[in-house]
Amino acid sequence: MKVLVTGATGLIGRRIVSRLREAGFGIRIASRLPQRPTGADDVVALPGAEAPEEAFLALMGDVAHVVHCAALNNDRSAGEADFQAANATLTGRLAQAAATRTDGRFIYLSSIRAVVRPDFSGTIDEATPPAPQCAYGRSKREGEIAMLEAFAAAGRTGATALRLPPVYGQGMKGNLRGLMRLAATGLPLPSAALTAVRSLISNDAVAGAVTHLLTRPMPPRPAYILGDASPVAMSEIVAAFRRGYGRPARLLPMPAWPFRLVATLLGRQASWQALVATQICDPTLLASEGWTPGADTLGRLEELARQQFQEKRRRSGSAPSP
Repeated sequence: MKVLVTGATGLIGRRIVSRLREAGFGIRIASRLPQRPTGADDVVALPGAEAPEEAFLALMGDVAHVVHCAALNNDRSAGEADFQAANATLTGRLAQAAATRTDGRFIYLSSIRAVVRPDFSGTIDEATPPAPQCAYGRSKREGEIAMLEAFAAAGRTGATALRLPPVYGQGMKGNLRGLMRLAATGLPLPSAALTAVRSLISNDAVAGAVTHLLTRPMPPRPAYILGDASPVAMSEIVAAFRRGYGRPARLLPMPAWPFRLVATLLGRQASWQALVATQICDPTLLASEGWTPGADTLGRLEELARQQFQEKRRRSGSAPSP
């Protein structure tokens, strides 16, 4: 049984491909830059959003399922139209072809940004009304809608969106990468500005959810919220990274108001509100269907920093730490 995976060279896609191979699936990789990854023997070009229908249908030959990981997310130069083309239009085109030519499932990796804005504080589950406020979030929500409409028009079930919080793993980007770099500096940080609690998820846990949904007999729900078993405070994330680097936490009991004032003076109120927002993802629904959320989030983050530190020492020719 073969699975078409887009975005297979990214942080999540690489792990999904590995887990699916371990589960006995054949893999077809569709990539914008169709270079053959190690161990891959079925790699094709991923059509652009405006490609003819035949290009998308051709992808589906002897494919049972589709896992759509490819997305535009961390490009600050991208505009609304760019996000819509990459995350909404392309998703809809793939889903239309899959609904026509495959008999299996379509799993779309979405984001909690399709539901809530960055400064939202509260718990997020499948009942949370979608209210995206950024171009990226709107495009991911439109991708969800396009996918579900394509399957409904074909009289099909089996399409689902996995709404993800920040994902960690080797090669992670975005805010978590920024926090890791900040932790590496060893600079003192104000603990009062890092009290927000967040849900995270590892790329391995996402891959486990995908594998679970492709192997369980019951069809999936239209959307799931994913997250590790326990949310963690921002201060705990920084401290975990610093343990991995072999540094003290250096979180000082300073008040938050000076930093809030500076953010206001610099016109960065929205960034400040996003920093202090608590966002907890409730993965109960998929867990009730047999998926096991990841555990020991802080231990995994510490290990990521340790591996990066050791790799940096190796490249610089330093002796390994005892």
